[in-house]
Amino acid sequence: MRSLASLTRIAAAALIVLLGATLQGNAASRIKDIADFEGIRDNQLIGYGLVVGLQGTGDSLNASPFTRQSLQAMLERLGVNTNEADLNTKNTAAVMVTANLPAFSTQGTRIDVTVSALGDARNLQGGTLLVTPLMGADGEAYAIAQGPVAIAGFAAQGDAASVVRGVPTAGRIPNGGLVEREVEFKLSSLSTIRIALRNPDLTTSRRIAIAVNELIGLPTAEPLDPATVRLTLPKQFDGNIVDLITDIEQLIVEPDLPAKIVIDESSGIIVMGQQVKVSTVAVAQGNLTVTISESPEVVQPLPFSQGETATVPRSNVQVTEDNRQLALVNETITLQQLVDGLNALGIGPRDLISILQAIKAAGALQAEIEVL
Repeated sequence: MRSLASLTRIAAAALIVLLGATLQGNAASRIKDIADFEGIRDNQLIGYGLVVGLQGTGDSLNASPFTRQSLQAMLERLGVNTNEADLNTKNTAAVMVTANLPAFSTQGTRIDVTVSALGDARNLQGGTLLVTPLMGADGEAYAIAQGPVAIAGFAAQGDAASVVRGVPTAGRIPNGGLVEREVEFKLSSLSTIRIALRNPDLTTSRRIAIAVNELIGLPTAEPLDPATVRLTLPKQFDGNIVDLITDIEQLIVEPDLPAKIVIDESSGIIVMGQQVKVSTVAVAQGNLTVTISESPEVVQPLPFSQGETATVPRSNVQVTEDNRQLALVNETITLQQLVDGLNALGIGPRDLISILQAIKAAGALQAEIEVL
């Protein structure tokens, strides 16, 4: 007989399988994974700085006047007079520095920054970013960045060949930013909170409101539009809004997705949603191939005729048509059946794009087609 421990493991494994199948079938998600809460957001920062210490791979000062001006201004602030100096260094590069300021970041918090070359620098490997203020959209400085730049790519060049892998003109400085100013926002002072859906949908917003009202036991949540659910704070959560948001974002809601087909014609990528349906339709697809081959002939003149050698063009044109019979795509119930029916036609993604558009024009496709 099996031990109690082994039976317990078997039962736990079976429960995990059942739960996984249930979640996969319903495609349910937490509210925190499909929506954002008002005020809890990042802020984008940007700055302009200099990277020094490059091994001759920086900006050419003659071709990048902004780098020359920045270098001269920095040296003058440090007490070095460069008005009459002929600067010709290639160890400096002007860069743009970007970062995301997380919500409710306090002074002294470290953040990651991204450094991107602005001039004609070839490589930022081994460079160090000098102190750079990072400003928000309001023009105020919220952080400063400094540190060695780490890049994922590299560049190597010889006399007759060169190798470039990745992007050596862009890199990151982990924890290279230091927050100096906090964004003022008092979450506890709000009397209402708006929940913003990342994929707006009327049905999903209503389901979120229903789930929140069932949790609280009062009609406090109201869907305003496909993208917004307004939550009026109940009295029992007065002053304890963090606990309320924590409970709400863990609620499980099944998002409702529209029937849509997304087509990227440049790359031939086709993405179909689960709700895509097609009525019974017959499809035929044929390829027309035209082949032209040239076989010129050389004509020699007769002896003692004083003629000239001439080339007579000979063209052979062949037309081949691949006639395929009509294929029946039955009315589908699931996405798998639709994919199987279209795969039965034995065609590639390029032809499948045209077939889907033709089925849509015939009124047999119950889905929206979005072409990127």
